[in-house]
Amino acid sequence: MRTGSFRIFVYYMQGKGKKVSIRDFFYRKASGRKKANRIQNENQIQEERIGEEFYEYCPNCEANLTLQKGYSRQYPYWKCRGCGKMLINPDVKMESPVIWICDKCGAVLNQQEGFAEALGEWECRECGFRGKLDKSEIYISDEEYEADCRNPYKGMSQEALMALMVYKEKESINGRADIMLVEDRDTGEKYVEKILKTYDITVYDFLKRHPIKHMPRLYGVYEGANCLVVIEEYIAGQTLSERIGEGRREKERMEEAEAVRLIKSLCLILQELHSFNPPIIHRDVKPSNIILSEENEVFLLDVNAAKWYNPEKKEDTRLLGTMYYAAPEQLGYGFAASSVKTDIYAVGILLNVMLTGKFPKEEKASGSIWNIIEKCICYETEKRFTDTELIEALDTFLKEEDGLINGR
Repeated sequence: MRTGSFRIFVYYMQGKGKKVSIRDFFYRKASGRKKANRIQNENQIQEERIGEEFYEYCPNCEANLTLQKGYSRQYPYWKCRGCGKMLINPDVKMESPVIWICDKCGAVLNQQEGFAEALGEWECRECGFRGKLDKSEIYISDEEYEADCRNPYKGMSQEALMALMVYKEKESINGRADIMLVEDRDTGEKYVEKILKTYDITVYDFLKRHPIKHMPRLYGVYEGANCLVVIEEYIAGQTLSERIGEGRREKERMEEAEAVRLIKSLCLILQELHSFNPPIIHRDVKPSNIILSEENEVFLLDVNAAKWYNPEKKEDTRLLGTMYYAAPEQLGYGFAASSVKTDIYAVGILLNVMLTGKFPKEEKASGSIWNIIEKCICYETEKRFTDTELIEALDTFLKEEDGLINGR
């Protein structure tokens, strides 16, 4: 369970007895069944009581709040499910001028049963995050709050901050502000710094203690209130995405033998990842997460989507993965959660892309290699290869290809 300090939004007074929020009010439109009657005098426009005949909308994204799951007109505030903006209901009197928000899941704590500021701390009823109710955590504008959310070092220990000061930023990688090439100020050695919003810290901590050959070694794992900062080994080379020209209109097609050997190397990495107890599932095998080093070795990157395999789970808690490479169970289809067979599915898709430049639904690889790909990407997980079976099938394919070449 994570602990910390909850954040709050404070309302302030402006004008004679008028409460104005740093957040926006709801606004309303007639649903078509009844018109709103308005009474105008010298000082104000007063809207008559609104019944069920009216919908309420978010002023930021125009989403219909009335139709959002869980919404009630009795709530003094509501977080729009369309844009995430916090809104207040001007028709409902609030017991407190402060809205308390859970830092982990974004739930409004004031609405949770038993909540009271005087308690001094609170455990969110939705996600279990426990934090202090600290009135020093005040945001007087959206801009201030959003800037605080972007601060990757917020909430980190002094020890973690001192450790990160050893590294000097050199340049972003692939133009991404969350992945930087950094340099040790003392030794000049290069590393990669990643700022992650999606992660399982237990996976990172475990792999830091139990490194896998041909995956970047983790040298630092630092969690703050907003994200996880990781310092990992820098591997010079070319991504498979660059090698096959992903993003171009026509991808480069690889020779069968080269593609199969590369996939076999990848499978050996996954086999080790899957051999832990419980297994770790990568869940994001794709060209941009594979590096071909200057020595032509294969490395698998990025475990931010990785999770521990749990045979008791029937579906994933969070649906993560990359479109077309993600297995059906990653997207909420089927009758099981992600397993080691999820990574096998992605490997099959990847092999087809390497050979044809296209996904299987666009063009299938020709010849006997398609039989291997087809079994990898079966909808039913139990019909897919295991790691060992796939490695053996790839070995057999290479031996047969070598035999055909030598027999000519």
